[in-house]
Amino acid sequence: MNDMTTFDVEKIRRDFPIFEEKIHGKRLTFLDSGASAQKPQVVLDAVKSAYAETYANVHRGVHYLSQKSTELYEGARETVRAHLNAESLDEVIFTKNTTEAINLVAQSYGLMALKPGDEIILSYLEHHSNIVPWQLIAERMGATVKAVPINQDGEFLMEEFEKLLSEKTKIVAVTHVSNAIGTIVPVKEIIAKAHDKGVPVLIDGSQAVPHMQVDVQDLDADFYVFTGHKLFAPTGIGVLYGKNKWLEQMPPYQGGGDMINRVTFEKTTYATGHSKFEAGTPPIVQAIGLGTAINYVNEIGFDKIGAHEQSLLAYATEEIRKLNNVRIIGDAPHKAAIVSFTMDGIHPHDIGTIIDQAGVAVRVGHHCAQPLMDFYDVPSTVRASFAMYNNRDDVDALVDAMQMVQRFFA
Repeated sequence: MNDMTTFDVEKIRRDFPIFEEKIHGKRLTFLDSGASAQKPQVVLDAVKSAYAETYANVHRGVHYLSQKSTELYEGARETVRAHLNAESLDEVIFTKNTTEAINLVAQSYGLMALKPGDEIILSYLEHHSNIVPWQLIAERMGATVKAVPINQDGEFLMEEFEKLLSEKTKIVAVTHVSNAIGTIVPVKEIIAKAHDKGVPVLIDGSQAVPHMQVDVQDLDADFYVFTGHKLFAPTGIGVLYGKNKWLEQMPPYQGGGDMINRVTFEKTTYATGHSKFEAGTPPIVQAIGLGTAINYVNEIGFDKIGAHEQSLLAYATEEIRKLNNVRIIGDAPHKAAIVSFTMDGIHPHDIGTIIDQAGVAVRVGHHCAQPLMDFYDVPSTVRASFAMYNNRDDVDALVDAMQMVQRFFA
């Protein structure tokens, strides 16, 4: 493991131009990276260069700019493949975000594999983007969606999962890290138990990839999805990793240019590999930005990023617990750097609005996780989500702002 003394958070902060901004005249305390992370200058430069110096459409052009743009775009695919340790480039599909990636699997795999009476297993920790697509295909195919319960700490209950697994189960789709409360789910164990029953597994890695190294071959995941904008990359780019054995069987998700082999009015044959699932002009520049962002975080090192963020999580949890009438929602022993909380008698939207005046940016609401909110019997929470560019000053600013809220409502 790299020496934590080499992790210089202030140097990292200087890589992000947004932290030069003042919010209401105050230093920016950005604690909403779980929704979307800020972008380092190196990513901004890559995006600008791709538009200003090398831009053209990819794959079909024989001229220099098209060849160069294709080289950069497909180079980004190789960066993603290596980052995830996927076996081949054909297993890496670019989408516009995690939501589209899950919809692709739900509609394509689901259309191929589901029949009336079959079951899809999710969990109470899921984001709506890993619930609604499965409900849509289940309704269409006559299948049923079931959810693995959690305990009050927010832990995935493995024994309950094993009870739900049956010959009716056709796919399991679970998050790697809860976006709402930060629980790190034991996905490798889940995958192993599902595979014992011959069931494939999709992992939603949106909240995992900014915080930890992911090796899809080590996990043995059948599908792994994530979005670029949470990984310090631009919006409009996501990734679906899928094992070739499934992708080869799945029908196309959308039709159009670049996903075909031969088109006639009588019959169309489709491209193979990732091209079969990438209809139309792809997110060229966004993918280039994603590749740059991945290289950036890998240069820093996930061992150092993880250790720094866990230190911040421990400090924030300790300081928030000192406040009266504050309840932390989700207290699993294995968590990413997310703290969700409520304050007695004060609506989360009021909390978020007031602390914004102190320059503190948090997320308030149900976090697209209403079944989880229902489990905890709260309509919404305040969520502080930390990233590698946060420091203890950010925690102190949050706690000071929370005390300001308490004084306001006293």
